[in-house]
Amino acid sequence: MAVFEFKGLNKAGKEVKGVRDADNEKALRALLKKEGIFLTQVGKGRAEGQGLLSAEVDVAQYFERITPTDIAIFTRQLATLVKAGIPLVESLSAVVDQVEKPKLRKVLVKVRQDVQEGSSLAAALKQHPKVFTPIFFNMIRAGEASGTLDQVLTRLAEFTEASVKLRQKITSAMMYPVIMVGMGGLILVGMFVYVIPQITQIFEDTGQELPFLTRLLIGFSHMLREYWWLSMLGFIGAVWGFRKWKATPKGHKTWDRQRLRFPIFGTLFLMIGVSRFTKTLATLLSSGVPLLTALDITKAVLNNVVLIEVIEEARLQVKEGASLASPLKASGRFPPIVTHMIAIGERSGAMEEMLGVVADAYESQVENRIASLTSLLEPIMIVGMGITIAIIVFAVLMPILQLNEFVQ
Repeated sequence: MAVFEFKGLNKAGKEVKGVRDADNEKALRALLKKEGIFLTQVGKGRAEGQGLLSAEVDVAQYFERITPTDIAIFTRQLATLVKAGIPLVESLSAVVDQVEKPKLRKVLVKVRQDVQEGSSLAAALKQHPKVFTPIFFNMIRAGEASGTLDQVLTRLAEFTEASVKLRQKITSAMMYPVIMVGMGGLILVGMFVYVIPQITQIFEDTGQELPFLTRLLIGFSHMLREYWWLSMLGFIGAVWGFRKWKATPKGHKTWDRQRLRFPIFGTLFLMIGVSRFTKTLATLLSSGVPLLTALDITKAVLNNVVLIEVIEEARLQVKEGASLASPLKASGRFPPIVTHMIAIGERSGAMEEMLGVVADAYESQVENRIASLTSLLEPIMIVGMGITIAIIVFAVLMPILQLNEFVQ
């Protein structure tokens, strides 16, 4: 099935344009005729007269990526239209007209076409797993089954926006330390490669015996200048070996277990995992997704094998009639306050609300912890850079002082 860009006239004589999937131009014309659109112009691939600039745009679109922010915007727009009482197909058509990214537009055009042909929205979305997650289309399926699609879309929009917001906060908070480390590393490399060799050449010409620290500094500088390629190969090999080891089931599990044990950062990783788990589970349950299905879906957002195994074990015990709080508490991975709130929710029949409270609390803790770490990392990096530069200066000054004593 090919993708066609077209222009046409609707029943009111107004010009319309868009993108459609069809087997051929004849099928496209028949499809548009059913929608009351008279086809006036159609294009596929590189049309006649298309220049080099257009080909470059196509190459750019090939590398285009659909981000979670794009999905969040699409979900909010669709939720608003459906909630206003606009039929689903018309709502999808309106959203398609607003989408700027060609790759996402093509996906939504296919979704709309499947819905027009009688498919459910969830089934149409499920055909694009690289764009829409299992959480997304399972919530849609629950909304369609219960007749509350507008409410589910609203919850899904809020959930997607909250996830994007948390990710952006984490990224922006860590951006400054990463830039500081990168710039500091470049400055140090520049000093070792260009500055130190010029200074130390003076000491070598004197023929005097240099202090150990100075000789160590000169040796390191020489290694960076002459054997930088070996350092690069070693670094690339180490990264490749680590990724290869991590790709194995045993390596992945070991690494995820160690991540939770890291000083300071281990607690942060656990907080992020708990926040994702409780927020996702609360959203799925409030949308009508059964608990066992919701637990199976929620595993995908944890991104930690150790926590995923805890949820799998909890799901098996819940399937056998146990409560959710008991296996989570027995694992020792989830904080007591989380399991306590879940237990209260199970007894009171308000688990969705309790999970929402826990999710909001942990989201706030994650934000506060990241802010604290950022403010703590800045002075640590400054002190570290200061100590490194002080060692370099001291290594350079020591032979100068010895030379002055020799002259005297």
